[in-house]
Amino acid sequence: MTGKDNRKTFHIQTFGCQMNVRDSETLAGMLEELGFAESKNKREADVAVINTCSVRENADQKFFGTLGQLKKIKEERPDFVVAVCGCMMQQQHIVDTLKEKYPWVDLIFGTHNIHEFPRLLTNVISERKKIVDIWDNSEDIIEGLPSKREFPFKAYVNIMYGCNNFCTYCIVPYTRGRERSRRPEEIINEIRNLAASGVKEVKLLGQNVNSYGVGCDFNTDFADLIGQINEIEGIERIRFTTSHPKDLSDKLIEAFRTCEKLCPSIHLPVQSGSTAVLRRMNRKYTKEEYLDLVGKLKAAVPDIAITTDIIVGFPGETDEDFNDTLDLVERVRFDSAFTFLYSIRKGTPAEKYKDQVPEAVKHERFNRLVELQNKISAEINKACEGKVFPVLVEGPSKTNPKNYSGRTETGKLVHFRGSPDLIGQIVPVRITEGKTFALFGERVEE
Repeated sequence: MTGKDNRKTFHIQTFGCQMNVRDSETLAGMLEELGFAESKNKREADVAVINTCSVRENADQKFFGTLGQLKKIKEERPDFVVAVCGCMMQQQHIVDTLKEKYPWVDLIFGTHNIHEFPRLLTNVISERKKIVDIWDNSEDIIEGLPSKREFPFKAYVNIMYGCNNFCTYCIVPYTRGRERSRRPEEIINEIRNLAASGVKEVKLLGQNVNSYGVGCDFNTDFADLIGQINEIEGIERIRFTTSHPKDLSDKLIEAFRTCEKLCPSIHLPVQSGSTAVLRRMNRKYTKEEYLDLVGKLKAAVPDIAITTDIIVGFPGETDEDFNDTLDLVERVRFDSAFTFLYSIRKGTPAEKYKDQVPEAVKHERFNRLVELQNKISAEINKACEGKVFPVLVEGPSKTNPKNYSGRTETGKLVHFRGSPDLIGQIVPVRITEGKTFALFGERVEE
């Protein structure tokens, strides 16, 4: 089916992290360069792309469920092209399943050859044949790929790819490969161009941004890079994700104090509050070392917002281990936390661990953790009432069309009465109500 301007159309569905979202922006940019227009409805598109995640089990289930929905479209329109890519495609058992049970998929490619997508898709369409093209690894970083970004005023910027940490529960090093850092001059040039186009906020992406530059032939580390970005005219906010505690340096903590554009917020995944569990996870830090880092961050920036990831029910986790996690959460007082039930990921060392925690126990612990964290989040947000925060307005609220939404420097979601002309602007908002997951306020006229 073609769009209103007679161009063929595409639809991309993305599962997973912000790295995947950024990859989908690149895929969209390449499709537009091929002459396609974006469609919001996959049932009406000529090409449907599913960008997959392999970190969580529910992402796997959603992917296969979505793929099943496309079968009927393919039967009705044989020229409809189905392409799948992303982390799941780097696992041979997934590719084998697709070949055997989902023969209507036209194109399968992975994380290392995303730049090959235009050629692969063109061949699928012109030759009417199925293509499977998975690269085991790639040391190259392809610069200058096109992009179709969601917002004109804020942007994701990859600074590195891959991961060297090999946490025992995680599949990412096997699907994204080893760490590869972009050259600092390439990153700075990209951000300068973004600033010239009207971008005010950049979010630096990497599986572990704290190890940026390690093993490279340049002498710029992550804190140095932030310092350089801080000098770029037009950029008003700098964010990053994600950080590994073992590589969080005093130099980076100092950057929070000295770089005025670096937002006072950090996502610092702890995964567990038990040193024994952290050891089995291969996280390379202790509970006490994590708490020490938090103390340093709060000493440098007292109002810093700290968010985290926590896995509940990792193999061998005892009641005492879980109580250590609850204790850490109470002591740190995270602004929010992404909490997950441990699920076995095929191909990881933890898959072979014998002491799996019963599902009922995992769910009971998970509920207790969520209850505690929600209480803390609500208290922190309640304390924001009466205060004024600069908010970067993103657009109409998804829950109330009369409101507009944006983010504070600490990343908190704020809803307030606004107007379309405020989108992309940073405006002061006084908080009138703090709830567990969001703030509500009123604009302060300047």
